Amino acid sequence: MQTTTQSTEVSPTSVTDIAPKIQALKNTFSKGSTKAFAWRVAQLQQIKKMVIENQDDIFAAMQKDLGRCDMESWTAELGGVVTEVEHSIKHLKKWMKPRKVSTPIVAQPGKSYMLPEPLGTILIIGAWNYPLLLVLSPLVAAVSAGNCALIKPSELSANMSNLIAQMVSDYLDNDAIKVVEGAVEETTELLKHQFDHIIYTGGDVVGKIVMRAAAEFLTPVTLELGGKSPCIVDSSTDLDVTASRIVWSKWMNAGQTCVAPDYVLVEKPFAEPLITAIKNKITEFYGADVVNSKDYGRIVSERHCSRIIKYLANQDIVFGGNHDLANKYIEPTLVLDPNADSPLMQEEIFGPILPIITLDNISQAIPYVNEREKPLALYLFTKDCSFEQQVLTSTSAGMVCVNDGFMFAANPNLPFGGVGNSGTGAYHGKIGFDNFSHLKTVMKRSFWFDVPLRYPPFTDKKFKLLKKLI
Repeated sequence: MQTTTQSTEVSPTSVTDIAPKIQALKNTFSKGSTKAFAWRVAQLQQIKKMVIENQDDIFAAMQKDLGRCDMESWTAELGGVVTEVEHSIKHLKKWMKPRKVSTPIVAQPGKSYMLPEPLGTILIIGAWNYPLLLVLSPLVAAVSAGNCALIKPSELSANMSNLIAQMVSDYLDNDAIKVVEGAVEETTELLKHQFDHIIYTGGDVVGKIVMRAAAEFLTPVTLELGGKSPCIVDSSTDLDVTASRIVWSKWMNAGQTCVAPDYVLVEKPFAEPLITAIKNKITEFYGADVVNSKDYGRIVSERHCSRIIKYLANQDIVFGGNHDLANKYIEPTLVLDPNADSPLMQEEIFGPILPIITLDNISQAIPYVNEREKPLALYLFTKDCSFEQQVLTSTSAGMVCVNDGFMFAANPNLPFGGVGNSGTGAYHGKIGFDNFSHLKTVMKRSFWFDVPLRYPPFTDKKFKLLKKLI
């Protein structure tokens, strides 16, 4: 049987040490050292070095926290961090340059531009499901923009939290980047202090707490909150490829992914072939005895495992359903046409259960999605370009992928973020740089010539001429 997750605890930061850490970061930022291009590049290179040199320890920590195999950890997290760093270093000099805009004739002679400047001190509150990626990816954006940062890893992925604290201490500029470990008490204390930006990844309940705390200081926030991401499957699709991509994106990390497909919408005649194809792919990917698969992970805690198991009560389970609470294992499971009012369909599953919702006509998928909160992601599998455009123009989601799972996350040129109840703000690449920057408006004018129309006395002749110029 695959190694199960191991219980451990974080080494919490003393609450009395939190305020001095924050003040130390602010003092560092006020000296201006983080604004230098050389500092930013050096820290980005150190982040990459930190990940690569410690990958074996990272793999071991993720195995203990999530029962995850090394390949999945590299694909889902380490590789993403490395790609993000390399992309940022390649484009950073261009991102930092003033961004010229045109100047109207009434302001001539002059020039206008926007000057990116760092915000200051950024609070990064990570999540347990991707414990490395969801703190280091925002850190890459914050450092690229020239900020100081305070990282708060999730206490649920305790092995990774401890390792992140150690790695940051060993590899990065500790005057500008610090870590606070802990749980509710430490996070509550952090939110009592003023930051220049807060980015939080997690559920909407805590997201609202973060937003309320930030409002006390008028601090801008980026919230990545997830939700129930629909997967629409049209009968015109390539069935074999579609099943492969659904299984990969749903059961990576045992379904504990904020952008995992939460449920499938499919026409009734096409439901049985799709279910059969998905079953076959689950067996192909994880074997006939999934519990012994080295490629299939575990649920992060008994509490979360118990929550997910309860979703299966009184459901029509057409595949899977086996579970072992003590080992935090839940088999990949398919549920057919659950009641819309059941907890399974009212709450984000965040686990290895995939409901299959059958419709009389695939066009009904659009109102089905629109009647619910806006999702973080929406997936569409179809060869029908007309239906594709109909879905894209008639639904709202933070991100959309046509004919695949969450591959958009692999493109640093695309922003990662939600809309409405699934989050606010975005990061990755230039979007992340801009998210943690202020684009300062600058206009510079010459002394050698002036248009006197805007000065008193304001005659009718001046007014008419000024209107023409504008």
